[in-house]
Amino acid sequence: MPKYFNTTAICRPKEHYMVDITEKLKQIKRMVDAGQYFTINRARQYGKTTTLRALQAFLKDEYIVISLDFQMLSSADFSTEMAFVDAFSSELLDACEEVPNKISDDLNNLIGKRTTLSMLFRILSKWCGISSKGIILIIDEVDNASNNQIFLDFLAQIRGYYINRDVKPTFQSVILSSVYDIKNLKQKFENGAEPRRNSPWNIAADFLVDMSFSAKEIEGMLNEYESDYHTGMNTEISANLIYDYTAGYPFLVSKLCKLIDERVAGSKNFPEKTDAWTKAGIIEAVKLLLNEKNTLFESLVNKIQDYPQLHEIIYELLFNGKTILYNSLNPSIEAAEMFGFIKNNDGQVIVSNRIFETVLYNLFLAEDIFKS
Repeated sequence: MPKYFNTTAICRPKEHYMVDITEKLKQIKRMVDAGQYFTINRARQYGKTTTLRALQAFLKDEYIVISLDFQMLSSADFSTEMAFVDAFSSELLDACEEVPNKISDDLNNLIGKRTTLSMLFRILSKWCGISSKGIILIIDEVDNASNNQIFLDFLAQIRGYYINRDVKPTFQSVILSSVYDIKNLKQKFENGAEPRRNSPWNIAADFLVDMSFSAKEIEGMLNEYESDYHTGMNTEISANLIYDYTAGYPFLVSKLCKLIDERVAGSKNFPEKTDAWTKAGIIEAVKLLLNEKNTLFESLVNKIQDYPQLHEIIYELLFNGKTILYNSLNPSIEAAEMFGFIKNNDGQVIVSNRIFETVLYNLFLAEDIFKS
């Protein structure tokens, strides 16, 4: 079956044209080797899950990797401590084939009984103590649990074992993945308390790995495609042009390539792939992308509606040309960066890429027209 450019769910090297992320995995592994606990918080469709899946394979020979997805848990699983322990234990047993029989029996004995997080962690600590390999805990989609006291208690347990790792065996490394920054998570509890900042994850190391794609990395992916289709394109020029529009945002890179390959090629003005993989063909793909409705653009619009401060900061950048100094402590800038709207460019705030810039400009322009 021929490969294709993928923009949905996980990318798989045997099925899809992909950027080689080996160097990024090596950087992450160095953090794991150092015993660091950290979060990978990036905007939607930034390749987090694909990276975690590749990391699991990258680490498996040296470590035992427990890879869980909190998206698989229901809201009921976070309703009580007992429900969470049941769900977590069941998911762990399903996800990891290397659980020793004794530990498996202990976890199974927790399920359906009046258990606590401390009982669960004692079993996990025992496993870490007897294992000949370091154990890595990876949890994806932790956003699904973030507004929940049980989740905070879970993080507090991990934090406690990390602090006491010299006397209590614990995980070699813990990796959480989400859009929201778990290190400084805004919480609102059901008891009517005011929203507050809670930092049960202040043990986390800074995650500085650049998950965007460089022009050189995009070129490598295009070289693989070119070896299959022989379009005659200059892969370096094409990669640089794609990067100019996307700034390496993974979804946008794959989406443009997919549009060129599947919609531009074969169209009236670009009948062959050789016609499509040109500057004109890439520009045509950009036009198609800007005129479509996709999940990433819908997410941008939803965030603008949910967070009025985002609307204000983006509007000031695009329409008033205001210079905004980058300050990570500013809540509006923090939110805009977390959701992928803006980035730090030598101390100044700019919109993340030309695609977002155009989408948001058109959105605000339409708003102003309808207001007038």
